[in-house]
Amino acid sequence: MERLAPSFDLKATHRPLIPANLGKTSSVLFHSRRFLSPYRHINLKHKSEVPSSVAAYGKVQCSGQRFMESVAKTALGFGASAVLLLSIFSDSPSFAESLTVAFPVSRAPEVNAVQRTLVEAWGLIRETFIDPTYNHQDWDLKLQQTMVEMFPLSSADAAYTKISGMLSTLGDPFTRIISPKEYQGFRIGSDGNLQGVGLFINAEPKTGHLVVLSCVEGGPAARAGIHKGDELVEINGERLDGIDSEAAAQRLRGNAGTTVTVKVKDSGHNHGIREVKLPREYIKLSPISSAIIPHRSPDGKLTKMGYVKLAAFSQTAAEDMKNAIEELETQGVHSYILDLRNNPGGLVKVGLDVAQMWLDGDETLVNTVDRSGNMLPINMVNGHAITHDPLVVLVNEGSASASEILAGALHDNGRAILVGHKTFGKGKIQSVTELHDGSALFVTVAKYLSPALHDIDQVGIPPDVQCTTEMLNPAKEISNKDKSPVSSLEADSCIMVAEHELDVKESKGTAS
Repeated sequence: MERLAPSFDLKATHRPLIPANLGKTSSVLFHSRRFLSPYRHINLKHKSEVPSSVAAYGKVQCSGQRFMESVAKTALGFGASAVLLLSIFSDSPSFAESLTVAFPVSRAPEVNAVQRTLVEAWGLIRETFIDPTYNHQDWDLKLQQTMVEMFPLSSADAAYTKISGMLSTLGDPFTRIISPKEYQGFRIGSDGNLQGVGLFINAEPKTGHLVVLSCVEGGPAARAGIHKGDELVEINGERLDGIDSEAAAQRLRGNAGTTVTVKVKDSGHNHGIREVKLPREYIKLSPISSAIIPHRSPDGKLTKMGYVKLAAFSQTAAEDMKNAIEELETQGVHSYILDLRNNPGGLVKVGLDVAQMWLDGDETLVNTVDRSGNMLPINMVNGHAITHDPLVVLVNEGSASASEILAGALHDNGRAILVGHKTFGKGKIQSVTELHDGSALFVTVAKYLSPALHDIDQVGIPPDVQCTTEMLNPAKEISNKDKSPVSSLEADSCIMVAEHELDVKESKGTAS
């Protein structure tokens, strides 16, 4: 999956990444689990001395038999080398009963460990990948070839490159493996319970200096007076020259209750450097921000417009969205703008949960198509929207995946007008599985169509109305004395178009 945000200084706690069910919906589309083999058992055994005649045992069918014969010849080619014995007990149609496969085991322990990861990844692809032809290749033979190529390697990085190479032959850029370190970063973007000091940092492209993008409101860094634009100079006495943002974030992360000392250069007029000791704490990172935009309708009536920005579909996004809508309702808003611009997606289940907050009845939220071509509509069951106020959804070319599912569900069911620019066009759904070594495998398991059966993949969703400054009056200039979040929103040309569309909808008396 795409990176959800810049590097965080946060450490994810060990929680299930995604809830086990869809609540009111009827199927899980995006899930995470620790490694669970598609087979009943996979036993990996290491032996230092195995007769060269050990190759394959058991009765097999068709493609499985060709695969075993090929592996047998390869194993024999290694003479008396150590081998990896893989015992498989399967309900898969390719295997009739238990069998054992021998693979040459690398003498490098770290490569040996990646060989097991290879088998895990291969098995998951074999059972779940959306294309049952595996891009018109013999997937069983691909395992054998990759294992042989991995045998003479001496480093884990090189071995992982071989796994990536194997996955690339599937012709799907979204099916991939990421390292344990990268997976931690993914979880930080998807989990709501984190540990750190509440800093978002990134490297300034021209200088390479590490600059604060923002601070989590109320977090340790914000309380210490660190601001957007400040430069991070040292962490625990170590200079950060040449250190990338991810490495710096790793140094800032840590268990709640510990501390970290940082030196920061003020982005203000004095550019002074100061040292700050920051406590690490549990921090809730919400992907939701909201505001009330004062709005004067064409008849001169002053109303309140609720604005909700959803930055990513993280694990806490649905709960945070519910709380935001309910709070805005208590403040008497009359209409809503839901901003999905530059939202790259995340957990599909969360996107469906959010859709149900705006819709009633038994509406179809999305249609999935599995590897056999079977289409399954995912419907609400007796849904009850939190609000029926008019709604506009903002989208652009950065709105992808779960954002497109949500936008499609609200648009095709007549609930919302889409304003902005055509969306990214990612109409495939991935499962993510944590493997035994802490790495993670992303597998495309289905494609989806909108409720009106529009294909989104590589096409995107066109808006009902594009937003350009030429459509209405030019965006308002904001003075230096008035840079509040609300005034910034009022100067956004797309929000101005959204306000206009809501006025038009209200003047027509259209129910929503």
